[in-house]
Amino acid sequence: MSVPIDRLPPIICLNDYGGNYAAYIDVVYGVFYNDFIAHKVRLGDFELRLKYHPSVQDRAYTFYHMTHKGDVETERIPDLRRCERIPWARPTITETQILGLRFWEQIRSNCGRKHRICIWLETDNGDNYYVILEVRIGYTLLWTAFYGDYAHAIKKKEAEYNEWKARQDNEYTLAELVTKIMDEMKKQESPTD
Repeated sequence: MSVPIDRLPPIICLNDYGGNYAAYIDVVYGVFYNDFIAHKVRLGDFELRLKYHPSVQDRAYTFYHMTHKGDVETERIPDLRRCERIPWARPTITETQILGLRFWEQIRSNCGRKHRICIWLETDNGDNYYVILEVRIGYTLLWTAFYGDYAHAIKKKEAEYNEWKARQDNEYTLAELVTKIMDEMKKQESPTD
């Protein structure tokens, strides 16, 4: 379901700051700080946490991951599409049901059997924005967010969602899916009787 763009906070454009990247990234971080540090997010009974270390330019590592791109962690570069849409990250998480967003569990065995949730915000003007959460026992970690700018990657995400959805017996809220994943993780860690 696509979300009307006017239901979301406005994006933050570099041009609005005269192309001054230092001033711009300070504003972008200010939104992130307000949305995730000053005002904590909960998913049901569980806190949404951030990764703070290693900090990058005295900012939380999660912020760096949500606003920069690249395969080599220490060589990531700023991604203006990610930066512009940082105001969308919190409502993507906190208003998932209200906005009718698609979300699903991703199990990433190539990175140590991580249990992640992908939330897909699709707007009526064609923007595709994804927020990734990592579920851990007792809390959820805000991992990253990114802009979907390639049609083949968007189709891949849609196929991944449809495959996951077809395997589900129940409908879940985001908080219920977090709880379900945590319960499954606890069972895997507990010795069998």
